[in-house]
Amino acid sequence: MAIEIKVPQLPESVADATLVTWHKQAGQSVTRDENLADLETDKVVLEVPAPVSGVLKELRVVAGTSVTSGQILAVLEEGAVAAAPTPPPAKPAAAAPAANKPVAAAAPAKSDQGDKLAPSVRRMVEEQKLDPAKISGSGKDGRITKGDVVEYQSKAGAAKPAPSAPAVSGAAGRQDQRVPMTRLRARIAERLLEAQHTQAQLTTFNEIDLKAVMDVRAKYKDTFEKKHGVKLGFMSFFIKAAVEALKRFPVVNASVEGNDIVYHEYYDIGVAVSTEKGLMVPVLRDVDLQSYADIEKNIASYATRAREGKITIEELTGGTFSITNGGTFGSLLSTPIVNMPQSAILGMHATKERPMVVNGQIEIRPMMYVALSYDHRIIDGREAVQFLVAIKEGLEDPARLLLGV
Repeated sequence: MAIEIKVPQLPESVADATLVTWHKQAGQSVTRDENLADLETDKVVLEVPAPVSGVLKELRVVAGTSVTSGQILAVLEEGAVAAAPTPPPAKPAAAAPAANKPVAAAAPAKSDQGDKLAPSVRRMVEEQKLDPAKISGSGKDGRITKGDVVEYQSKAGAAKPAPSAPAVSGAAGRQDQRVPMTRLRARIAERLLEAQHTQAQLTTFNEIDLKAVMDVRAKYKDTFEKKHGVKLGFMSFFIKAAVEALKRFPVVNASVEGNDIVYHEYYDIGVAVSTEKGLMVPVLRDVDLQSYADIEKNIASYATRAREGKITIEELTGGTFSITNGGTFGSLLSTPIVNMPQSAILGMHATKERPMVVNGQIEIRPMMYVALSYDHRIIDGREAVQFLVAIKEGLEDPARLLLGV
């Protein structure tokens, strides 16, 4: 029976997608749930799985084409088996002295890792012609992740000697490489420019002494991980502090719609995650109702799935406030851009030991600069400054976060 393979139903906020790659060609056998193609939207890459096993009879759309929800991509013949290719007639081997007869090169051994690879990772390995057996997996049960592939390539590239090249001089030796933006990168660029051209963005700064948080984390991190099965990071403290500050200054959690200010009575916080395709901001829903363990587990899950290309569009939309941590890359200070239609974003940075005056004495303390970029159309400077002060107070005295004071 012929089955039509169609574009999955796209969310209302996504008008179309681009068919980036076909992983199967007409005439090839496929198994149920095997990824047939990749569709790239403005936010994520979607996989098109085979609904049943059979043979891919016809491809209706070529790679690079824009497609919409429900559009037919291919036709699959259920239960069919691909015809085995007819081998070419063998050529008679020329006689040669036994001493000079070449020895056939052994075929590379197939790694059992190949059966464990996620579709997105398998695609990277196949496109780069890599041997999975040589890549160390850091995922669950030793599975290979995209990050493992990238790290392996970077190490392999560093180990290779630079190829010799003929000497060139002047402009003749300079070359450019021009590649089109991915759909996701183009959308990121569009949204960043839209935010700067639409909002009256301003940034205010403060600094936080993280000694109290670091002491709490050092004291309970082992017990926390043993009980909850996840590490106790700093982000859960910042999210809890942000929620308490948002409750005190609700306009920072609001958004602008036309001439109206919409005050959101819930706290959906987006946490920026850097991926190979660009920055993504998965949203933690109702974080005011989540425990520290819930927050850490959700962050870890979102980060992993975002980097593996498995995050959904629904998980990237609807936030009321965002947090980004440039400190993971060494940033000491920055002015983050608001993620529209939100009205504010908190920027974390690297923690550095600095001499500080504490109770009249100079002490070395772990300090972090924090930044709040906000839409000055609805958030006044006084509210923005006090919002950051509230976060500072909560983190410098974590007992406040537990008591809600």
